[in-house]
Amino acid sequence: MLERTIAFLGTGNMAEAILKGLLRAGTARPEGIIATGRRTERLEELKRLYGVRTTQDNVAAAREADIIILSVKPQAMDKLVVQVAPALDHRKLIISVAAGVPIAALERRLGAGARIIRTMPNTPSLVGAGACALARGEHASEEDLAVASRIFQAVGTTTVVEENLLDAVTGLSGSGPAYVFLVIEALSDAGVKVGLPRYTALKLAAQTVLGSAQLLIETNAHPGQLKDQVTSPGGTAIAGLHTLEAGGLRTTLINAVEAATRRAKELGEQFLEKSER
Repeated sequence: MLERTIAFLGTGNMAEAILKGLLRAGTARPEGIIATGRRTERLEELKRLYGVRTTQDNVAAAREADIIILSVKPQAMDKLVVQVAPALDHRKLIISVAAGVPIAALERRLGAGARIIRTMPNTPSLVGAGACALARGEHASEEDLAVASRIFQAVGTTTVVEENLLDAVTGLSGSGPAYVFLVIEALSDAGVKVGLPRYTALKLAAQTVLGSAQLLIETNAHPGQLKDQVTSPGGTAIAGLHTLEAGGLRTTLINAVEAATRRAKELGEQFLEKSER
């Protein structure tokens, strides 16, 4: 149990997933969580569903909390940080979940001694199956990193990386669910094309992706080894794999991760420029 008050500044889907996971895991109590937002009806819903405290006052929430989770979209982050900076001191732990927002930019707004952990979670956190990478700023301690890891372990797995790798994480696991959903949709369309009902095709495609990922994780085997177990000589799987390779699936996925990584870096550079003004 984290005997600290946690404030979520901005409570969209990702923040709600983390909040829900903390309560489900018993890592935090409802009375120890403050959720902020602009819409009254949204705050009333969160209070009804989870029993947490809610407010539209970001500054008051930041002043009271021990741990502040900055969970607005990157485009709104600079305005939020400027707003709450007077309420923050170096005794508070600051956790950012905004893609592409560098620790250096946050330090310029909050002061060089700010204890900051930058994270990159993904949307499967909504069902407790997230993948989150964390990087700590210069003034955050190992204990701060451990606390942040506990928070995100409530909604999935965590990995600690250097901050310069977080843009790559954004391109891979942060954006990766979109790639996987596209693959599932395409497999489902293919199933319909060869005669399966839509619901059946979608169910089989989704479960195949889920089961394959679970098999890889639990066996810790190389994906190539698991692939070879499916591909018997002259069989159906090798015929399908030949088509995928001819269509450039492997190269296309690599290019997608590279493109998303570049975009994350661009967003970070834009935020840094803004913070210098």
